[in-house]
Amino acid sequence: MGERPVVTLYGRPGCHLCDAAEADLRELAPTLGFAIELVNIETNDALLQRYLFEIPVVTLGDVEVAKAPIRGRMLEDRLWELLRT
Repeated sequence: MGERPVVTLYGRPGCHLCDAAEADLRELAPTLGFAIELVNIETNDALLQRYLFEIPVVTLGDVEVAKAPIRGRMLEDRLWELLRT
């Protein structure tokens, strides 16, 4: 069995939209079979500049899956599409 794909959530502490996106990802992970990596953009100046006004941002490898505002159903559909191809 291969490694599970990694879905990355870029966010920051105190971001309620990031918390909601994380909750959605945790709900989807068992069904879709991916691991979650949480990245605090405040720990890296380049990430902070890149994502400050877009968080939360969800990626799968180099593919941007979603960014704020993230809708649960859209996130699920997009991840399903990317992970099943």
